[in-house]
Amino acid sequence: MIAVETLSSGMAVATEAMGDARSVCIGFWVGTGSRDESPERAGASHVLEHLLFKGTEDRSPSAIAEAVDEVGGDFNAFTTKEYTSFYIRLLAEHLTLGLDILSDIMWRPALRASDLDAERSVILDEILMHADEPSDQAAEQSSATLFPDHPLGRDVLGTEESISAVTADQIRHFFEHHYRPGNMVAAVAGDLDHHQVVAGLEERSSGVTGGERPERLAPDQSVEPLRVTRRPTEQAQVILGMRSVDRFDPRRYPLALLNHVLGGGLSSRLFQEIRERRGLAYSVWSDRMAYQDGGAVNVGLGTAPEHVDEVLAIVTDQLESLGRQGITPRELAIAKGNLRAEMLLASEDSGARMSRIGSSLLLHGQVLEVDEILDRVEAVTLDDVAQAATDLAAAPRTLSVVGPFDEGDFDSRALGLG
Repeated sequence: MIAVETLSSGMAVATEAMGDARSVCIGFWVGTGSRDESPERAGASHVLEHLLFKGTEDRSPSAIAEAVDEVGGDFNAFTTKEYTSFYIRLLAEHLTLGLDILSDIMWRPALRASDLDAERSVILDEILMHADEPSDQAAEQSSATLFPDHPLGRDVLGTEESISAVTADQIRHFFEHHYRPGNMVAAVAGDLDHHQVVAGLEERSSGVTGGERPERLAPDQSVEPLRVTRRPTEQAQVILGMRSVDRFDPRRYPLALLNHVLGGGLSSRLFQEIRERRGLAYSVWSDRMAYQDGGAVNVGLGTAPEHVDEVLAIVTDQLESLGRQGITPRELAIAKGNLRAEMLLASEDSGARMSRIGSSLLLHGQVLEVDEILDRVEAVTLDDVAQAATDLAAAPRTLSVVGPFDEGDFDSRALGLG
C-alpha cells in the first residue's frame, strides 16, 4: 500500500508498506543535480553528496559509520544530472536510528572547510579515475555531443578546475539554497507504519522551511555529430546516441519496449547480431535516458578497432530497418514480458521500492501503483512501437569514440550523424 502526505514544512513523503519484509529503506531525494549548477560551480551537487557524510553538528563521521555498521545497515548516496539521493537500508527495528541519521545529515550537516579540503582530493582522484577509463570517457563525450553547450551535456563530477576552485562558503550557499523541504521528497519502504514515519519526519524537520524546484532551460534540438578522442587502446569504445522523448511524454512506454528489442536484452537484435552471430563484441547494449525536457537513446559497445566500421554499419542498418518495418509480434511479447518481470522482481526489495516511489514522487509529482504502469506497458501496440522506431531513426544522431582513431576516419553522412 502506497501512501503520500505533505509535511508542515512542505516536504512530500511517500511510504510503501511491505508486509513480508524485515527491513526498511529510507531515502531523501533532492530535486537538484548537475544541470542546476553554473559552469563555475560544476560538480557542486556531487561535492555536497560527499560532504554530507562527513558529519553533523552532533555526530562525527566515525560515530555515524559505527552506528550504521553496528546494525548492519547500508548507507549511501548518488548524484545525477537532475537529482541527488541519500538512503539508508536497515532492519525495520532500527527505523528510528535511520530517521535520526538521515535527518541529521540533511538538516544539520557540518560542512566544515577542513572536510572540503580533504574530500576535494578524493573527488579529483575520482575525476582522474573516470578519465582513465575509456568507456566512461566515451559516455561523457556522448552526453556532450547530444546536449552541446547545455548543462545536460556536462559531467556530474565537474571539472578539475571547478572542483579545485570551489570554497566551503560557496558549497554552504548551494546547500542552503537547494536543500530545502520544497525541493525534497522523503521515501520509505519496508516493514513500517505510515503514520509513525510521517510523525518521525515531522518531528525531525521542525523549523526547516522554504525551497522550490530549480528553474531550468530546456535544451534545443542541436547536436554535435561527432567527437573522437584518440587513445592507444586495444579496444575502441563506441556510443551512437539519438535524441528522444522526455520523461513526461506518453511515447516513453513504446520507446522502452523498442529499446529492449534494439539492445536491451540477450534476445535483442544488436546482441544477437553483433555478439552471438558475428562475435564482434563482448558487450553491446542500448539504454534510454529521460530528463525533464529532453531524452536520448544510446547504443554502446566495445570492439577491436578493425571491427568498428562493420559494427557501426550493423547498428545503423538495424535502426533504419526498425524505422521502416517496426518490430514483430514476438519481439513485442518478449519485451513486454521482460519489463513486467523486471518491475515485479524489483518489487521484492525494500531498497528498489523506496527508489521507485521516491523518484516517481520527485520527478513526476505522483506515484503510480506497479499494476498501473504494467497496464500502460501492456496497452502498447505494434503500431505504437513502429512510430517510436520511425521517430528514433529520424532523430538527430551523434557518435562518440575513444580509441586509436581520428574524426576523419568516420563518414558522418553514411552514419546519419547530425
